[in-house]
Amino acid sequence: MPLLPEVKDFLQQYQQLPTLNQLSPQDARKLAAMGYKLNPNRQVKVAEISERLLPNYPVPVALRIYTPSGTPPFPVVVYLHGGGWVLGNLEMADGTCRILCKQAQCVVVSVDYRLGPENKFPAGVEDAYAATLWASRHADQLRGNPQQLAIAGDSAGANLAAVVALMARDRGEFSLIHQLLIYPVTNYANDTPSYLEYAVGYGLTPEDMVWFWQHYLPHPEAGNSPLVSPLQAEFLGGLPPASIYTVEYDILRSEAEIYAAKLQQAGVNVFHKCYPGLIHGFLGVPILTPVTNPILLEIAENLEQALRKHHP
Repeated sequence: MPLLPEVKDFLQQYQQLPTLNQLSPQDARKLAAMGYKLNPNRQVKVAEISERLLPNYPVPVALRIYTPSGTPPFPVVVYLHGGGWVLGNLEMADGTCRILCKQAQCVVVSVDYRLGPENKFPAGVEDAYAATLWASRHADQLRGNPQQLAIAGDSAGANLAAVVALMARDRGEFSLIHQLLIYPVTNYANDTPSYLEYAVGYGLTPEDMVWFWQHYLPHPEAGNSPLVSPLQAEFLGGLPPASIYTVEYDILRSEAEIYAAKLQQAGVNVFHKCYPGLIHGFLGVPILTPVTNPILLEIAENLEQALRKHHP
């Protein structure tokens, strides 16, 4: 279907902004942060929000913990924000985490993982894994159920979520019952059909991804690691069920669809849905919330159902 009219209007405004390759990471962060504060979902009320540093960890990694109203124990969902491993923070994910906490009736642990270029791969991966391991071991302190632990994220955060699922399977230190991946990055490449079809005029561009990769990776060869490109993992069996959400006008759509198909081929239970008329990163566009909030609510309701399926 055509771009939604609201999305078309937003893109006309977006194209007046400087492109990422015209900005330093610091300036890009400042520009991006201006939008976080405008997200109306930041007004959504949950029972409790607290912050702490990841305990007994060699570097400071902040966690923001959202607790729903109701009777514990609750499922626990570790959330990883997007931003191309260079942008983003706890504020970026705040509105999304509030909705997920309230609608899916789960404790959400949002992770302020380290960003590039100051901290290149694997720093963010290590932080995401360590935070999830901590949540698994301290779920009871969070009023959560350690047997109902899931991982979630959007864009680069969904990439980290998929990677944490792989690491959890291989290391055996904790078990995940679900992975929620919203328009994920799954491969260090730019040769898929969607990369070609939506390269110009739809927000995220191939040039933007080059900028992100250059700031995230210590060297290009690192892009072939399955901890960067889960699509390149030799074996995808034994992973938790996945919900994968894509949008029509997104250069990353094809690689997410390929990942969903490969997971299914490996015997993983996958729910995949593509939303028409939308662009990458819609969760972070405050003026689009009237048209995108019904989608976020649907994602949250689907997450709740997925978590309840695994009630021990």
